[in-house]
Parts: sequence; C-alpha cells; structure tokens
Amino acid sequence: MGYGKAVRDELRVPTRELRHAIPLVYAGYRELHDSALAAGALDTRTKELIALAIAVSKECDGCIAAHAHAAVQHGATPQEAAEAIGVTFLMNGGPATVYGARAFAAFREFFDQRAAGDAPSDQGRATGREHEIGQPNGHQHID
Repeated sequence: MGYGKAVRDELRVPTRELRHAIPLVYAGYRELHDSALAAGALDTRTKELIALAIAVSKECDGCIAAHAHAAVQHGATPQEAAEAIGVTFLMNGGPATVYGARAFAAFREFFDQRAAGDAPSDQGRATGREHEIGQPNGHQHID
C-alpha cells in the first residue's frame, strides 16, 4: 500500500462518523469545493496543482492525498506536480521538503496506478467531490 492510499484508508472511518454528525457543514463545504475547483479562467487541473501545493504548505497529509489523486484524475503529469511542489520550497523552506516528498510520492502512486490501467479508487473517475474536507479517499463522499 502506498502513501496516498494509506492516508486515505486511515481517515475513512473517523471521517464518515464526523460527516454523519454534521452533514450540513459537509454539504456547505462541498458547495465551496465544487465552486472553487470548477473550471474557469484556470482549468481544474491547474487548480488541483495549486491545492496540492497549498496542502504541502499546510502540512496536511489528508489534503495531500486528496489533491494528488484529483490532480492525476484531471490529467496532471508528474513533472507538473513536481514543479508545483517545488514552489512550496520557496515559500515554506525545510518543512516543504518533507511534505513535498510525501506529496510527490502520493501523486506518483496515483499516477502510476492510472498509467497501469488500475483504478486508484472510485474506479478511476473524478467525482467532483475529491476534496471534501476530512473525506478519505481523496476526500470523497463515503456513506
């Protein structure tokens, strides 16, 4: 099991429990998520790479796994992910080198699965909810 999947699996049960306790909060976050990551002047791939870089800066393993997965699903390449992560080194210094390596490992895990034709969870489809806060499996909705 790779880094991205391990983080997502670890969060699955506690996230489900919290989501059931505060469903309206999660629904509100889903609306914000969908609006923020919708294609506009920037395409969704670019927005996912920005979110991945911010996840590194915030040192959030769950966010890293989610945005690495979604970036792959929206067509990002390993080089694009590496360069986005590289910007975090400039802005965050040493801690970004640790979380950046985690982010690149998660990205490569999902990218390699997709390249091999393996569905990296949710059958390789972007659901539009890959980043719901606290949702495992790329922050995806789990009942």
